[in-house]
Amino acid sequence: MKKNKHYRTIVLSDIHLGTSGSKAKEVTDFLKENRCEKLILNGDIIDGWQLKKYGIWKKKHTAFFRIILKIMDKYDTKVIYLRGNHDDFLDQILPLVVGKQFQIRRDYVLQSGDKRFFVTHGDVFDSITTGMRWLAHLGDLGYTLLLWLNKKYNQYREWRGLKYYSLSQQIKHKVKLAVSYMDDFEQKLAELAKARGCDGIICGHIHQPAIREINGIVYMNSGDWVETMSALVEDFEGNWSLVYYSVSDKDETEFENQLFIEDKPTLSRVAIL
Repeated sequence: MKKNKHYRTIVLSDIHLGTSGSKAKEVTDFLKENRCEKLILNGDIIDGWQLKKYGIWKKKHTAFFRIILKIMDKYDTKVIYLRGNHDDFLDQILPLVVGKQFQIRRDYVLQSGDKRFFVTHGDVFDSITTGMRWLAHLGDLGYTLLLWLNKKYNQYREWRGLKYYSLSQQIKHKVKLAVSYMDDFEQKLAELAKARGCDGIICGHIHQPAIREINGIVYMNSGDWVETMSALVEDFEGNWSLVYYSVSDKDETEFENQLFIEDKPTLSRVAIL
């Protein structure tokens, strides 16, 4: 993909600024290379949980917000920041509207062509984070440890001349409980969109990028910027795609799961390019 591509909408989530695993530089570079009319930051942009314990705020984390301010000023981009579970400290100021270009909310309804999408981080249906907060923090600690092991393992693989291998992603795909949780999560979010009178749902939270149809509802997940480095993008004809940022070749961005929207009440087809 050529740099400086112009989109109507870009959705980013789960950047987890303040943690060692955050790909802050990469997501900042992504925003430098891609313009949009509307930028949706869909939760867990800042990791308040980690910062309270052992996280570190670095210059590259500040640089992310500097580029946000720059595109707002230069391109008149509208920015909507939705609260996630790791940046739940935003509850103290919700809702916040600053001029016509910036607002912080809990959720949002996005009009895309003739479709309406309910946009939310996704933790609203996570019974662990809402009902058993201590267990959610324990799971966060386990995930942090897994990312540390993943980093060490891939340093060894790099030394051996092998490609990057994601331990955490493989565990999610192979552990039955994790697979069952993600399936249930997607089903519930699709039901939420339907209950809100929307044609689709846009979320994050589980770090699993996806575009699919569930019982007539379009389910889209923007993934994360800890491992997958993915974003959802909408062109000016209302077509949605998943974009993956490539570290090995920064002049290219890989596309997958192109979503074609036709002039019908529901989406007729989802194709993987």
